[in-house]
Amino acid sequence: MAALSERMLRLCLAGLTLSALCLQQVQAVDRSNFKTCEQSSFCKRQRAVQPGQSPYRALLDTLQLSDSRLSLQLLNEHNKVKLLLELYGLQGNMTRIKINELKPLRPRFEVPDVLIRDPPAYPLTVVSRDDHGLVLSLGGPDQRLILSAHPFRLDIMEGPELLLSVNSRGLLVFEHLRQRKDTDARKEEEEEGAESQDAGAQPAGEKAADGEAETKQQQQEEDQQGMWEETFKTHSDAKPHGPSSISLDFSLPGVEHVYGIPEHGDSLRLKNTDGGDPYRLYNLDVFQYELHNPMALYGSVPVLLAHSARRTLGLFWLNAAETWVDIGSNTAGKTVFGKMLDYVQGASETPQTEVRWISESGIIDAFVMLGPRPADVFAQYASLTGTQALPPLFALAYHQCRWNYNDQEDVAAVDAGFDEHDIPYDFIWLDIEHTDGKRYFTWDPNKFPAPKDMLQALQAKKRKMVAIVDPHIKVDSGYKIHNEIRSKGFYTKNKDGGDYEGWCWPGNAGYPDFTNPEMRSWWANMFAYDQYEGSMENLYTWNDMNEPSVFNGPEVTMHKDALHGTWEHRDLHNLYGLYVQMATAEGQIRRSGGVERPFVLTRAFFAGSQRLGAVWTGDNAAEWDHLKISIPMCLSLGLVGISFCGADVGGFFKAPSSELLVRWYQTGAYQPFFRAHAHLDTPRREPWLFGDENMRLIREAVRQRYTLLPYWYTLFYSAYRTGQPAMRPLWVEYPDDVATFAMDDQFLLGRDLLVHPVTDEGARGVTAYLPGKGQVWYDVHTFQKHSGGQHLYIPVTLSSIPVFQRGGSIVPRKNRVRRSSSCMTSDPYTLYVALSPEGEAEGELFVDDEHTFRFESEHQFIHRRFVFARGTLSSQNADPSGHFSSDSWVERVVILGASRPSVALLLIPDGSQSPLEFDFEERASVLTLRKPAVNVAADWTILLR
Repeated sequence: MAALSERMLRLCLAGLTLSALCLQQVQAVDRSNFKTCEQSSFCKRQRAVQPGQSPYRALLDTLQLSDSRLSLQLLNEHNKVKLLLELYGLQGNMTRIKINELKPLRPRFEVPDVLIRDPPAYPLTVVSRDDHGLVLSLGGPDQRLILSAHPFRLDIMEGPELLLSVNSRGLLVFEHLRQRKDTDARKEEEEEGAESQDAGAQPAGEKAADGEAETKQQQQEEDQQGMWEETFKTHSDAKPHGPSSISLDFSLPGVEHVYGIPEHGDSLRLKNTDGGDPYRLYNLDVFQYELHNPMALYGSVPVLLAHSARRTLGLFWLNAAETWVDIGSNTAGKTVFGKMLDYVQGASETPQTEVRWISESGIIDAFVMLGPRPADVFAQYASLTGTQALPPLFALAYHQCRWNYNDQEDVAAVDAGFDEHDIPYDFIWLDIEHTDGKRYFTWDPNKFPAPKDMLQALQAKKRKMVAIVDPHIKVDSGYKIHNEIRSKGFYTKNKDGGDYEGWCWPGNAGYPDFTNPEMRSWWANMFAYDQYEGSMENLYTWNDMNEPSVFNGPEVTMHKDALHGTWEHRDLHNLYGLYVQMATAEGQIRRSGGVERPFVLTRAFFAGSQRLGAVWTGDNAAEWDHLKISIPMCLSLGLVGISFCGADVGGFFKAPSSELLVRWYQTGAYQPFFRAHAHLDTPRREPWLFGDENMRLIREAVRQRYTLLPYWYTLFYSAYRTGQPAMRPLWVEYPDDVATFAMDDQFLLGRDLLVHPVTDEGARGVTAYLPGKGQVWYDVHTFQKHSGGQHLYIPVTLSSIPVFQRGGSIVPRKNRVRRSSSCMTSDPYTLYVALSPEGEAEGELFVDDEHTFRFESEHQFIHRRFVFARGTLSSQNADPSGHFSSDSWVERVVILGASRPSVALLLIPDGSQSPLEFDFEERASVLTLRKPAVNVAADWTILLR
């Protein structure tokens, strides 16, 4: 949901109401509400530092080695401030670099609760050492870390190849904490100095000599605008601890393509920021965001991936303060022709990308993930922050939402409409209007007088509901939630120590301090059935506005000098949304006694949010460009661990045309989180309101999603186990195919399904790239076979959803679509076997009870592996530790690229065999085996002869 412009907010709040009329007046993002780097004083200061020789020198005589780390001091030769450098060789081919002040005036913030454990380290070994530096042995084969002392620099080598350099451009800048010297104090010091010289004191004494340069530099620094206080528009930011920003540069030789650092409404491949603003990471409520710029949005994951045909690397900058990321390249601005011309003229140089991280506070805590393959980087990052939580299967189905369904009768009518038009769905959602005056954990007594009756009616159809619970709490002495938070002292504090308050949907609101574990525990307890009146086990939660959104705050968020215990909000801003989702997810788990998996959608997120649930891309618009950008936005999230991503189908703002709505459903059906949503001022857009033909097309797209739920669930189990993204760019699976490196208009689901949505108005065709020379791809609708390694033009109509299955794969489906996914639990499977040119294929299937933690705690699951080779299809147990019974069975096997057999025999382990009925389509080379009737958990073999 969106914030209002500042001017309109004042007008709307004058009467203490937020009317639809007010909301209609704001049409797009007001960029003046949000800072540029030039308006962010620390970013401006840091960016003014030009590449050159670093002032830092490594003091080799301070070197200390332990079983887990190497430490030594770095001296800034300009101001004589010392830093502490810590290096860790981490298991799994990673290196950790930590830099802090040696003796800070007060502790600097270090991010908690993101790493799932202290990363296991191994002892570093000094291979050689001299006055110029030292060489360390890293864990990988022939990997070394070269530390140069003067100027300080780190180089990670593999054999003769330089993988990455740190501070090679000398942009390590560490603003040390200091006492402010005001003008009067400076004058007194100057006068005292003059008097001492008049009295015969030695003017060039040791103290004066050592301190003169430092004093001058400090005075020059303190004269810079924004060092100790800063004003943006009408908002003042007091900085009682002064400047504390940090910066470090990384050089990536041989790299031209970098990705990640979501969230931005931009292309998958990150752009060079030379001459413009850096990419900004600062969780903000941006009203109808613009596309193709580096502005900050709702979430921040400070993880960047660098990829070339030779290697994939990752950088994880563990800092929760406002962060800017500059990206440069020595090939920036050069066309392909220009690069070829350089090569012909002998003037070509090795491509190199430069990445510079700038954060307002905290310490430098950077993880270098050395790959070398994309899958290795995903696994390395997952070992640090955890994997994607396995959602309940029904959360992967279709969700119907708008702001807002009016009342219980409206909910019942929409629910009945899906049944009447034979469109499956699993969730209906309620936005802020369902509450009693925007008081969360309550229901409007007039519009939703009997919420349990409503929930029970949905439960009878095996459907669920999501209700919004936002983290701004109405300041109202008659509101139990507010009274308890205030009495327990759980609100975030303002700089003067009182409860921080700001404007949001309820009017005046307090903001719970979710960084406090006691507050999170209390919040979790509020989801208990005896606390959250009217709730049931089929009610789940949506956390919106948790950046946090403060309509009358600076940049529509919380003041940076607000306090969370002893820490300023500036230190941990990007963590706030993660903590809100963490407390809410814990609440859903607690209410079930730890048995049921939660489902919580969040708008704000940070590294580690993948452990907690789903995210969506925020307040998009019903425009074709917003449909297109949903693909790279979700791909970027998947690259940094957050697989459970989606965009509002149809666009949140404005009214989509029928064509756009159909195309959005077709795209959303193949993205991980599949939810339609709309602003309260938009016309209603339930699928049956757009005419019979459009409704039929939407229904078909939704039904395709339901047939693929077994594949989706298996993908998410893999993401949970390994950290591999469910929705992924083509280069992840084809890392040496340069043609895939910048593609973001098509994508892979796992390894085996390639999707090229139609995202242009009036399109009559699309050109899909089918990767993999020597491979084949099958159109999932026509079963037509195509060769890999080619661009394929595909004529399309409005009914087209171009999807291809990789030759060599086996994809499980459930083709009996019912009104909800839970109604399909015991239904049979169809296996789609797409043969490779060698006549082989393999695939997997994961089955459990679809909603509890028993798959994890009690190993109650089925994990099957299907293999086709030499005319034989077999089902094998992929994980013998699992034990679970299911009523589902295999009712059909469809083999693509097959030859006609003379006989098909089913063999089971007791030695018995039986013939199978089959059909063969000569023209399409499709063999269909009917009714093997084997349980999904059983071992079996089918012989084709």
